[in-house]
Amino acid sequence: MSPTARDRMIRWAPVVVWTCAIFAGSSLPGSSVPGGYSFQGHLAEYAVLGALVMAALRLRPGRWTWVLVAVAMCSAYGVTDEFHQAFVPGRTPDVLDWVVDTVGAVAGVGSVAVWLAWRARGRATAR
Repeated sequence: MSPTARDRMIRWAPVVVWTCAIFAGSSLPGSSVPGGYSFQGHLAEYAVLGALVMAALRLRPGRWTWVLVAVAMCSAYGVTDEFHQAFVPGRTPDVLDWVVDTVGAVAGVGSVAVWLAWRARGRATAR
């Protein structure tokens, strides 16, 4: 395995683990979901996913097209997550949950994008 392929696998491993955790949580029957799983839960889990996808992409500041790609990837996973729930007893797909998932992804991706821009700006002024 080439060093680049290995590096890519290492970068994307947290994303795969997190999406598996989301899938496992979505596989719980409705009565097994702790606290009915709230708006905040969807927001938080997809904010983490967005941050992990941004970290895996290893973007440089100014690559805003890729920021949109990262949000689209997370949002698409949210669609598959809601579809999956159609097959879980006591769960139903919900468009509002998907919207909240996407808002969470925007928050996670945006936070990392702002942090990267801030870090790059600090490095530029240090030179």
